[in-house]
Amino acid sequence: MLPSVVTISATNGQAGGTGSGEIIRSEGYILTNNHVISLAADGGQVSVLFNDGRTVPAVITGRDPKSDLAVIKVDGQSNLPVIAFGKSEDVQVGQPVVALGAPLGLSNTVTSGIVSALDRTIEVPGDDGQTALLVSAVQTDAAINPGNSGGALVNCAGELIGVPSAGASIPDSSGGSSSGDIGLGFAIPVDHAKAVSDEIIDTGTVTHAFFGFSLITVPATQNQPGGVYVRSVVPNGPAAQAGIQPGDIITSIDGSPVSSTNDIAAVTLTKNPGDIVKVDYTRNGKTGSAQVKLGAQQ
Repeated sequence: MLPSVVTISATNGQAGGTGSGEIIRSEGYILTNNHVISLAADGGQVSVLFNDGRTVPAVITGRDPKSDLAVIKVDGQSNLPVIAFGKSEDVQVGQPVVALGAPLGLSNTVTSGIVSALDRTIEVPGDDGQTALLVSAVQTDAAINPGNSGGALVNCAGELIGVPSAGASIPDSSGGSSSGDIGLGFAIPVDHAKAVSDEIIDTGTVTHAFFGFSLITVPATQNQPGGVYVRSVVPNGPAAQAGIQPGDIITSIDGSPVSSTNDIAAVTLTKNPGDIVKVDYTRNGKTGSAQVKLGAQQ
C-alpha cells in the first residue's frame, strides 16, 4: 500500500503547504484533495515525494472545489504502483481501517482505527473563503491530522475506501481551535472520489447538477415550517421551468426533509444533470410540489 501513497507539496511563491495523495493510474495520475494543491492553481508549483525518496514536479490535471477533490500528474513516469479501489457499498460501521499519508509532513505514516459512522455531511474549507461539502463521508477514529488530507483510508485488503479530508478540532479558550487528532476524521467515499477523478482525467473538469436558484435557510415558526427560502431563480433555469418562484420555501426533496442549504448542495453533488427530482415547497402558506429536471454546471 505505502508505495502507492505520496507526499504532495504545493507553493505559490509566498506560501506553501503539504498534503498526501495516492497513485490511481500507472502513467502518473495522483488523486488528492483540492485544498492540498489549490494555492498552486494560479501559476504555483506542485511536487511529489514518492515512497522511494524521489521528488518530481507535478502539474494540476483538474480540480473540483465543490467536492474538495483534485488530480495531479507527474510526467515521465510509467508502471507506477497503483492503489486498489474498494467499493463504498462494502464499507461497514465497525470494520478496521488504516489511514496512510503525511501528517505534519511526516511521510509514510500509518495510523489505524475503525469506521465509526457512514453518510456524514461535513463542511470543509474551500476556495476563496467558500466551503466545500463532503457528502456521504466516512467517519473514522483513525488519527487524521493536518497533512493526511488527500491520502488513503484503506480496508484490511489494502483497498481504498475513502480520501481523508477533514479532522475535527476542539475550540480553545482563545477562540481558536486545536489542530491535533481527537478521534474524529472524515473521508470522501471511494465511489464518489473515483467518479470525480475519472471525469477530471477524461475532461479536465467536473460537471455538477444545477437547480438554478439562490437560497437561504429559514427556521420554523408557529405559522410555517422551516426549510430553505428561495431568494431568486435563474430565468429559464431548471427551477424556473418547473414553476418554482422566489419566496417559496423548500421543505423536502424526493421525500427527504430539507432543513438547510447543505441539504440542497448535497443533492447537486450526488445527482446527475438530467435527473428529475421532486421538490416540495410552501408558497403563501399553501403546499405544492414540482418536478425539476436538473441542469448542468461546471
